[in-house]
Amino acid sequence: MKFGSKIKGVLCGFLSLTLVSVAVVCVYFRLGDFNITGDDAVLMAAALTMSKGSYFTATEPVDNKATENKKETVPVETAPKTEKIKFSSNYYNTYGKHKNQKKYPVYTKHISNGGTKYQNFYVKNSTPYNLNIGETLKKNLGFKLENNNDVQVLIYHTHTSESYLDCDAGYYYSDYYPRTSDKRYNVTRVGEAIAQQLKNAGIGVVHDTTIHDYTYSGSYARSRSTVEKYLEKYPKIKVTLDIHRDSIGDTNYKVKPTFTYKGKKGAQIMIMSGYNTYDYYNFPNWNYNLRFALKLQQTCETKYQGITRPLNFGNFAYNMNINTGSLLIEIGTDSNTLEEAVYSGNLLGEALAEVLQKNS
Repeated sequence: MKFGSKIKGVLCGFLSLTLVSVAVVCVYFRLGDFNITGDDAVLMAAALTMSKGSYFTATEPVDNKATENKKETVPVETAPKTEKIKFSSNYYNTYGKHKNQKKYPVYTKHISNGGTKYQNFYVKNSTPYNLNIGETLKKNLGFKLENNNDVQVLIYHTHTSESYLDCDAGYYYSDYYPRTSDKRYNVTRVGEAIAQQLKNAGIGVVHDTTIHDYTYSGSYARSRSTVEKYLEKYPKIKVTLDIHRDSIGDTNYKVKPTFTYKGKKGAQIMIMSGYNTYDYYNFPNWNYNLRFALKLQQTCETKYQGITRPLNFGNFAYNMNINTGSLLIEIGTDSNTLEEAVYSGNLLGEALAEVLQKNS
C-alpha cells in the first residue's frame, strides 16, 4: 500500500508539473501584444500561471509607466499662450520643499543605435517579419492628403496625464510624481506643439486632450472610442497619432534621452509601428503604418540629426489597427523637461508636415 501511494504521488506530481509547463508555453506564445522576448517573456508567462501572478493585467498592454501612482489633480482646460513654465500646487517643483525625501540622479543619454542601421537611422525589429527597409521606403504611403482645409490629422493621447520634469537639475526627489491632468504641464502640451506646426503648413488637424488614463486599465479602449468618434465626425482623417512620453530607469535613477539641434537640447523621440503576429489583432494593413513610420523616421533624422531613438517595430497594435496612417510616438521620458519635449514636438511637427506633403 505504501509503495502504491508513493507511485500515485509521483504520478500526480509529474502530471501537475506537465500541466504548468504546458500553461507557461501557451501563455508565452500568446504574448504578441507585448514587445518582449527571452527571459522577460518567460517571467511573464510564469506569473500568469501562479495564483497571485501580477506581472501585468490581462486587459491592458504592459508598460513600465504602469507602476506610477494613479492619483489625479484638478484639470485645467486652457493651455498657456507662452512656452514659459509656471508652477502650480499640483505640478512638481524640483526646487520646492522636499523634506525627508531622498535625492536620485537623472542620467542624460543619447540613444543612437540598436537593431538594424539603414543610412542615417536604426530600426529595432522584434517581429518574425523579414524587413527590407530600403524596399519598404520606396513604396507609397497608401493615403494622400487632399488639397483642402478639411481635418485630415488627429492627434490624441491614450495616457493624457503623462508629464515631465520642470527643469534640468540632474536629479529628482523620491516624491516625484510624473503625471498631472493639468494640461499646461502634461503631454498635451507636446501634442499642441505638433498640431501647431501642421496648422502652419496648412494641414487640417484636430488635437484631442480628453483624459483617458484617470485609471490606467482600460485607457486604450477609451482612447480608441475617442478616435472612432473623430473618424465619424471628420471622415477625411488620414492620420491618427497617439502621443506619449516614455519612462526609462529604475526606482533609484532615471534616464533622459536627449539630442542637440542648433545649440538647443531636445528630448529624443521613439516612433512605434506594430505588427500583426498570428493574425491576433485584426491588423491586416500594418505594413502601411510601417511605411509611414519609416518615412517619418528617415525625415526626422535627415532634418534634425539625433532626434530619434531606433524605430520600434514590434508585436503590438496599441490602436494602430484603426487606419493605415496610425502611429504611436513617445516624446522623451519622465526625466526630460517639458521644455525639451515641447521643442521636440515642434521639430516633429515640421518633419511630419514634410512627409505628408511630399507624399500627397
